[in-house]
Amino acid sequence: MKRDKGISLLADHDKVWNFIVVGGGATGLGTGLDAAARGYSVLLLEAHDFAGGTSGSSTKLIHGGVRYLQQGNVALVVEALHERGLLLRNAPHLVHNLEFLVPDYHWWERPFYGIGLKLYDMLAGKYGFGRSRILSREKTLARIPTLEKKGLKGGVLYHDGQFDDARLAITLARTMDDLGGVPVNYIQVEGLLKNDDGLVCGVNARDHFSGKSYSVHGRVVVNATGSFVDSIRDMDCKNETRLIAPSQGIHLVLDKSFAPLKTALMVPGTDDGRVIFMVPWCGRVLVGTTDTALDLVTHNPRPLKEEVDYILEHASRYLARRPSREDVLSIFTGIRPLVAASGKKKTSSLVRDHHLSISSSGLVTITGGKWTTYRKMAKDTVDKAIDVAGLQFQKSVTSRLKLHGYMEDTDPEDIFSVYGSDRRHVEALAEDRPDMLLPLHPHLPYRGVDVLWGVRNEMACTLEDMMSRRMRALVLDAGASLEMAEKVADIMCEAFGKKNEEDRDVWKRAELDRFYEAAERCLGV
Repeated sequence: MKRDKGISLLADHDKVWNFIVVGGGATGLGTGLDAAARGYSVLLLEAHDFAGGTSGSSTKLIHGGVRYLQQGNVALVVEALHERGLLLRNAPHLVHNLEFLVPDYHWWERPFYGIGLKLYDMLAGKYGFGRSRILSREKTLARIPTLEKKGLKGGVLYHDGQFDDARLAITLARTMDDLGGVPVNYIQVEGLLKNDDGLVCGVNARDHFSGKSYSVHGRVVVNATGSFVDSIRDMDCKNETRLIAPSQGIHLVLDKSFAPLKTALMVPGTDDGRVIFMVPWCGRVLVGTTDTALDLVTHNPRPLKEEVDYILEHASRYLARRPSREDVLSIFTGIRPLVAASGKKKTSSLVRDHHLSISSSGLVTITGGKWTTYRKMAKDTVDKAIDVAGLQFQKSVTSRLKLHGYMEDTDPEDIFSVYGSDRRHVEALAEDRPDMLLPLHPHLPYRGVDVLWGVRNEMACTLEDMMSRRMRALVLDAGASLEMAEKVADIMCEAFGKKNEEDRDVWKRAELDRFYEAAERCLGV
């Protein structure tokens, strides 16, 4: 997957794409992949990096949504459970089964949640990950020995899926590329092209690095920009009603000692009616999330002090060892593109289903939803967009499409299993340089070969791309990431072929400065 290939095709003024997809998060990548898999020509343009926004800041769960079951949205739960099963089948190197425990501190909680989770099992049917069980106090503590013991009566165990969101995004881009689609990052769409009939027929776009502008033509344009969909809709028609009610969510990353075993904790009833997860992931524990309504959407959201305090307070109620601000290794923040609804005052009450619309000029907009249902969202979008484009209909094939790197029987405890069948090629880069297989930092597992591979094969363009999404170093430990950043920048210069010392120094200084800003956000500074 080479960025230069996409740039050269942007410069082809005679080419008319079947699909131009704007947005390189879960929804945009899923849409581009679905269209490419049907045989259509597809160009995907992402203004920053793939999964550089909300799609790289999730709770890392592929789940049906126990909370939606509580809300009575059975249809959404059934759809999500079905998609969860398909994703496990099509990408077993990226998705795995994870046990979750709901602790019981009141006499009514075990029967209440036990019945609800049995219904969850039933709705999953053949796509189930495992049966739920009611546990005694002793067996509950055997699963999570760090739980608060005072008042604990037992718990309910159930199963859901876990994944690496940014790595799945890269995998979707690579699968799209395998099928002839063209994903390109760091291309900002600055306007829509319209024909004499006022119908959208392409985009004006600018390369972030060269500054060069392009006019690109397509039969249909899909707006899949997540929390930024309204900005693209404004290019189509000013003063449109806002489609998005943005909501910020943060996660804290703690040391594994706060939950040393393999079972996640789910607290279904916080003070404001939200769900709190404490999830073991990549040798750390993720704790989240919040739901803070926003007036303004930004590309680099910052965690609020009250959000950090909220999560620490709720985590402390359920853990014998109370986490403090000093225990936080990193904080990551995302903005949910929730679909606005009249009469809804709290973003936590807005439905997480997706919304598909077509403007009078033919702009197709898809938003809402979540990672678990990205494939279904993409299928629905492409089905509609085919009509708008006037293309011959081809059926979706993604329900049985194995994603790039497909590999069975991988170890979810092995952080490098996300490469799947590519792993042997990654590690072959160290054939004559065994030092490139050594960890770049004692507190993180990442190696020099991961950096080389990310630049050469996964379109990593910046130091943050590499540290945040090709590797998950910044997410797992912001402090350790700062300490290894210069070493990673040196290897990236090598991978880019930067031989001129002055060029290397200029690139490194600029990238390190930008990375330090990103690290400060992850440290909550």
